[in-house]
Amino acid sequence: MRISPQEAHAKMTGEGVAYVDVRTEEEFEAGHPQGAFNVPLMRAGANGMEPNDDFLRVMETSFEKNAPLIVGCKMGGRSARAAEMLAAAGFANVLDQRAGWDGARGSFGELTEPGWSRAKLPAEHGAEGPRAYASLRAALTKP
Repeated sequence: MRISPQEAHAKMTGEGVAYVDVRTEEEFEAGHPQGAFNVPLMRAGANGMEPNDDFLRVMETSFEKNAPLIVGCKMGGRSARAAEMLAAAGFANVLDQRAGWDGARGSFGELTEPGWSRAKLPAEHGAEGPRAYASLRAALTKP
């Protein structure tokens, strides 16, 4: 199911639902929803953006498969793919924040729905701490 940034914020604050930002570490560091986790679906590679081979492993290590989750990205494309992948992997309660961080765009590039940042919802910057991808990925190598 796809939800708006405002609906995502209400679920985070009212129900304690975790928000997983699937943008790159660099995008996450520049700004993200307050309290979000970062697990990139794609990573910068030698030839541009490449799939993050650890995406599902990090998600399975970090979250229970029945945990309610919201996934979001920049404009809604990556998060839609992430939601499909997670559902196929057995995650039962995944919501897709359809407008992402910046906003959903139409076929001519016009803004069709403001994203989290344009809606002026609570945000933070940086990529340190236990919700950052480096910390979540490090859990894969712990005994």
